[in-house]
Amino acid sequence: MQRNISDKKTLKQIGYLFAFILYESLSSIYLFLPPLFSVLFFLYVSALKQHKNFTLFLIILALLFFEADKGYTAFSSILYFTLIAKFVMPKVVQNFGCSGCIRFSYVFFAYIGFYFVSLFLANIFMAQPPEFSYYIIYYIVVEFFFVSLL
Repeated sequence: MQRNISDKKTLKQIGYLFAFILYESLSSIYLFLPPLFSVLFFLYVSALKQHKNFTLFLIILALLFFEADKGYTAFSSILYFTLIAKFVMPKVVQNFGCSGCIRFSYVFFAYIGFYFVSLFLANIFMAQPPEFSYYIIYYIVVEFFFVSLL
């Protein structure tokens, strides 16, 4: 038997990556569109747990595009996601029994935690610190709805 080179699952994942890149560009123009940062965090943790290397690679590409589009330090979100997924989220899952609380912690750590990491990196590299906007609270509420659907 011969295997088809264009695996449908792989093509679908690459299509999702291109759709995310298009959506991310639109979210930079229209501020009412959330950037789906916490959704990427949730998918990143899921791909790490299930050892899906290709999915993890595509999520990392999406995070790099997110950082370039929003002006963050390169690889900062990947490093932050890895540290939070390995050290913080297992403790949160262990201590909370409510799945809604765990999913809210994904969203909270994605936005608030990454803001403080970006602030820390801006102080280290003497760059302009990121500004805290009330859109972040709007993004947290909207993306909590998206993460709870996953």
